[in-house]
This record gives sequence, C-alpha cells and structure tokens, in this order.
Amino acid sequence: MNSGKYVFSQLVEFLPQRYFDNIVNKYKGNKYVKHFTCWNQLLVMLFGQLAHRESLRDLIVSIEAHNNKSYHLGFGKSVTRSNLSKANENRHSKIFEEYAYFMIDIARKKRANNSFEINGKIYAFDSTTIDLCLNVFWWAKFRKAKAGIKLHTLYDINTQIPAFIHITEASVNDMNAMDYIPYEYGAYYIFDRGYIDYKRLYNITKHSAYFVIRAKHNLQFKVSKSKKVNKETGVISDHIGKLTGFYVSKYYPKNIRRVIYYDKDTDRTFVYLTNNMALAAEQIALLYKNRWQVELFFKWIKQHLKIKSFWGITENAVRIQINCAIISYCLVAIVEKDLKINRSIYEILQVLSISLLDKTPINDLLASTEYNGVKELLCEQLTLNFFSGQ
Repeated sequence: MNSGKYVFSQLVEFLPQRYFDNIVNKYKGNKYVKHFTCWNQLLVMLFGQLAHRESLRDLIVSIEAHNNKSYHLGFGKSVTRSNLSKANENRHSKIFEEYAYFMIDIARKKRANNSFEINGKIYAFDSTTIDLCLNVFWWAKFRKAKAGIKLHTLYDINTQIPAFIHITEASVNDMNAMDYIPYEYGAYYIFDRGYIDYKRLYNITKHSAYFVIRAKHNLQFKVSKSKKVNKETGVISDHIGKLTGFYVSKYYPKNIRRVIYYDKDTDRTFVYLTNNMALAAEQIALLYKNRWQVELFFKWIKQHLKIKSFWGITENAVRIQINCAIISYCLVAIVEKDLKINRSIYEILQVLSISLLDKTPINDLLASTEYNGVKELLCEQLTLNFFSGQ
C-alpha cells in the first residue's frame, strides 16, 4: 500500500486526521483560511522536527528545494516563511496541545506493559529549563538579563511516554506545577526533594495515590513503628511515624514512612519518604532509582528534537513547537510499536531524519538499515544539505 509514497507521507498515515479536524473546528482554527490550513501547518512543523531543521529559514529553504513534492507531502499549495510564521503566532496553541495529549494517549495504550517489577502505574515528575534570549523572548523574563521557560513533565516509566506536560515561565517554582498533575487512584508518583511540600504531598494521599520523595536534611520525624530490614539489600532502616514540625504536622497529619537506603554503586545514602506502607523497603528504593528516566527524557528530547531553538518568538509559537515535538515523539513511538520494529526511538529518528523523501516502505527502510553507520551517514547528509543550500 506504500508503493510510491514518500516516507514522510507513510508516517502521516499514522496520524488520526479526523480527530485533529474536530479540534480545529472546536477552536475555529481554519476560519478565513484558504490555502495553508492547520493540518498543513501541523505537517510542516512535524517535518521540521523529524528533519532536524535548526531555524524557520532552514525549514522553509528545505521545503522550497522540494517544492514539486509539497502537495504529496501534505503541505498545501505553497509554504512560505510568512504564512508559517503568522500561523504559529495567531492560531490557538490549544489545538496542538489537545492533539498532543490525544497522541500521548494512543502511544501509552499501545506501549502499555507489565515488565516493571512493581505492578501499577508509575510516574516520575520533574522539570527542565529551556534558556531563551531576553531581547527576543521578552514575555518569558526569568532573571535580570535572562529569559526562559520550564517544561514540567509527568513521565510514564512503563511506557516511556510523557503522560502530562505543563509549560510555564522559568521563574515559576517547581512545586506550583504539582497542583496541575492529574493524580490517579493507586498510581505511584516519584519526586526529587525539590518538590517537598507537605500540603501538596498530603493532597496525593487524599487522592488515594502514592508518592516517593527524597527527604530534606532538616527532616523532623518521630518513629512510632520499626520494620525489619535486610541490610544486605542496602536498606539501613525502615520506620513508620509522624512529622513533628509545628506547621508540617498540620500540613501532613497522617503517618508517613521513612526509608534510609545505602546505594553501594554511588556510595551514597538516601532518605526516602512515602505514604505506601505495603511495599518492601528495597522496592521503595527501586522506584526512586527510576526517577532518572525523566531526566534522560529531557536530555534526549533536547538533543534529538527541536525545543531549544525556536521558529517563532511569541509564546503561542513556542507552545505550538513544543507540542509538535511531543507529537513527533509519540508518532515515532506508535510507528515502532505498530510495525514491530525492534529499535529505540532514537535509532528510528536517526534513520527517518535522512530518509523522509525516500520512497522506500518504512518497514523495509528500518529493517534493512545498518544502525552502526547511521551517525556517519547523518553527518554526510547534513554536510550535503549545507553545501546544496538545504
């Protein structure tokens, strides 16, 4: 069925267009639009993400170099720098945000598994700061001479897909983002100690969900019960008790569990707090160990998708681009699962970035590629693009 189709067009077939059209109608995104629709805009933005285009000019020059293919790629009659810039500035970013969540939902369902040692939904929550130029992104003032935004992310450990994204100015305290997390019954939420706020942690308990968080050094804790521990596992102590600070005891009035764990790999001792009284202490430590996965996701997405250099300067344009990056990530994850490709998302993106305008069936392309040489091939292709003006 993919005979004669560009690789990018084959990828587009995995995007539910009807649902996107419903969102566009909801926000009247195509009102007064004759040629460059919201769907055209989405595909151009996804092409830029997958092709690793560095700037708006870079993206438009690449598309203009293949102008005779624009119709078949779904870009519409003509893509210009001005119409893409205006679309990103004026069309509601909620269109792309809602579609990103729809793609997240599809990807998580397809990649659901029970491979983790602990049953249940497990999330790691953290944020990453994206630095911006204050002279250009004036609306995102962070410090006296600096601008920036924060990407607060709830990362699904089991599916390797971000379940929730909250974008704020960089000056917003991380703890404030906890108020927007959609807590689920019986799920586990893992936080670093920068998120210690006992009112907000107690809110998780009230939602009948569980948290695991590193304690601060000034923890005031009164032991009421001690659990037996096997020190060979690294667990030093496992206690149940109450917080004793005057205000803290009011913010979190229920029993809380403190686990002290020694990690021989890093030669460090960690103190964890949790409201789960049933899991073994070493499982509490295992949950926290997996928090690093959200940090790896931040590192990965900054390196391999375009969320550090932006193709527009308004807040709306920045939000659209970040959501298109998430859509791209989910799209590749869905393709990997549906086509049963035994490769990482990173490897697939590497191949796709230099093959979007090939007419090879995706299955054949990804199955026959020698991945050890992909980095070298990518460098050669980028060099050719540079000298050819692409």
